Amino acid sequence: MGRLMYGESGAEIVFDDRVLVHLQIAIGAKLRRHESFFLSWRDDTATGFGRSSIWLDTAIPLYFRYFGGRTPEINRDWISVLMDSANGPTGMQVLKEPDPPGHPRPRA
Repeated sequence: MGRLMYGESGAEIVFDDRVLVHLQIAIGAKLRRHESFFLSWRDDTATGFGRSSIWLDTAIPLYFRYFGGRTPEINRDWISVLMDSANGPTGMQVLKEPDPPGHPRPRA
């Protein structure tokens, strides 16, 4: 599990490495354009069933720390979905990864 460290306090937000790398790419693209926005996600069941949000801005330090040493394969469709959600009234939502074109995931 990777961590997104947020702000001067270094608050740690835990995400799977695969989720985190896609967030890093989408967040980086938005911040390079000087676009501020909320990032929201559902909390882990261990901490409750709510959701959390943080405000992202170029003035707020971010640090991405990955557990694994390999960069996961990038799903460009997922990045597009994340970036599109950031343009909505509630900001970027951590959404489920869409199936890559022509590569549906097996369903449990």
